[in-house]
Amino acid sequence: MDDRQDYDLGKPIAGTGLRQGLTSYGDTHFSLFLRKVFIKAAGYGEDALARPIIGIINTGSGFNPCHGNIHQLMEAVKRGVQLHGGLAIEFPTISLHESFASPTSMFLRNLMSMDTEEMIKAQPVDVCIMIGGCDKTVPAQIMGAISANKPVLPLITGPMMPGSFKGQRIGACTDCRNNWAAYRAGDLNIEDISGINEELAPTVGTCGVMGTASTMACITAGLGLMPFSGAAAPAVSSARMRVAEQTGADAVSVASKLDERRPQTILSRDSFINAITVLQAIGGSTNAVVHLMAIINRHPKVAGTITLRTIDEIGRKTPLLIDLKPSGDNYMNDFHNAGGMLALMHTLRPLLHLDALTITGETLGQRLDSSPFKPFPFSLQLIRPLDNPLYPSSALVTLYGNLAPGGAILKAAASKDRSLLEYEGPAVVFENTADLAARIDSDDLDVTPQSVLVLKSIGPIGNPGMPEAGVIPIPRKLKGVKDMLRLSDGRMSGTAGGTIVLHISPESGIVDSPFGILKDGDMIRLSLEDRRLEVGLSDQEIAARVRERRESLQKQNVALHGKRIVGTRKRGYRGLYETSVNQAEEGADFDFMTANGSQIFERLSEEM
Repeated sequence: MDDRQDYDLGKPIAGTGLRQGLTSYGDTHFSLFLRKVFIKAAGYGEDALARPIIGIINTGSGFNPCHGNIHQLMEAVKRGVQLHGGLAIEFPTISLHESFASPTSMFLRNLMSMDTEEMIKAQPVDVCIMIGGCDKTVPAQIMGAISANKPVLPLITGPMMPGSFKGQRIGACTDCRNNWAAYRAGDLNIEDISGINEELAPTVGTCGVMGTASTMACITAGLGLMPFSGAAAPAVSSARMRVAEQTGADAVSVASKLDERRPQTILSRDSFINAITVLQAIGGSTNAVVHLMAIINRHPKVAGTITLRTIDEIGRKTPLLIDLKPSGDNYMNDFHNAGGMLALMHTLRPLLHLDALTITGETLGQRLDSSPFKPFPFSLQLIRPLDNPLYPSSALVTLYGNLAPGGAILKAAASKDRSLLEYEGPAVVFENTADLAARIDSDDLDVTPQSVLVLKSIGPIGNPGMPEAGVIPIPRKLKGVKDMLRLSDGRMSGTAGGTIVLHISPESGIVDSPFGILKDGDMIRLSLEDRRLEVGLSDQEIAARVRERRESLQKQNVALHGKRIVGTRKRGYRGLYETSVNQAEEGADFDFMTANGSQIFERLSEEM
């Protein structure tokens, strides 16, 4: 190819491929000249550089076994790109794994979203393929992608296969928690728990149940951003490699319609309603609610049009159809073998907005029409028809009341004792995770099976990072008790179960939070039917306790940032996080990163 036109100073430089987003040197032709100097150092010729450039985000890390198949995926996706006439160039971003991030991976999700957004904008890519999998990576990537607003195609690493212990299938991470609870209760010995530890994650990939990673994969397919087969194909399967190759081919196709395939163009309110319908039908992770709200609030046209109440309204008319742990009995490879998301989307078709666009340019209805699915006995066993659901409606519900004015989330389908869904009992309050660790197994703990366990200070600000500590352990003194009503302002793993109220807002890290003023013995009432979460205190009593709390903090010289209890002033990212993260019902994103983030700076400038 003749590249002399790049050196014609009389011609403006077109803004696609290598010629977009040029480094600012005050001379655009020199900027392109210098860029070509250095890209040619990597061995690229002019013919390669003239093709659509498909960026591929590499989130591989030695600390991230969920992404342990990255090298095979990278090879397959590059093959798909280059077979169809594109140029594939990989670049790295932050990699997050749930068990290898302190204090929590959620603390770093917003940082990863910023990294993803800025790198997509900074690199000269026409289209970007984002490889992700472990819990927070996919939402972080979609948040960043919507803000960057270049065409993107998520490629999920895929779920791991289940293992086996004494002839019984087990898998991360529902069985991690169930078996650990049994070990704490004395039902398993140390040899058992050690052997189970060897088998819970027998391959690379994300958790093999309907936890947060698998939930986000299904939601991403529901949004129309990737092939239906991309949600459930096991990480170690040839099917996963074929998904990667197809994603590469799709990216080149998208490059010919750049302006039509930007995420802010193809994603609409209907797209997100479809995603929430999928969330309810799969009995997905409560974490997905936080992530979806963060993603929605990055979209300028959709932000503010969907709230927690929307999620509850959709749940009331959407049955739970998928028989997978933790709400059912099976694993993600079973879901894949039963037809996966293609089967589910055909089943949900009467509840979906079929005119919603997808990344291919087709509507959701057109994609389903072109991909028929015929149910078979195993698929009907695992993916129930609408008239024979696993659970009739409202797998995930939103609660409000004087204890949660901003809302709270309950995964009703995962309750192990359904009598607790209409319940009243006295609170046993733990002020923070240190208090919980010190007292939960004490013989002196004043607790009965009728108590309501309460854990404060694990919200977005309070810990910080909203850790998955909401699954408060059953006190060891309560032998034989399998479930209790438990409340927190934090999260729980999507692989966990129990009657557990989460994301209570405002969190206790807000000085006037009703949740923050709870005391031992306060009577807590939960009503699933009424969608209420309340404490037996009058408005006057709550206000008096809030005043008492504020005065106590002032006497202790505890720093406040507005209404936020930040303790001592922090530097760096933690300081930014504690002063900027919003509440769970808004997505626990940074306020200045949302679609309305510019208004934050306008308000601050007015206050200065």
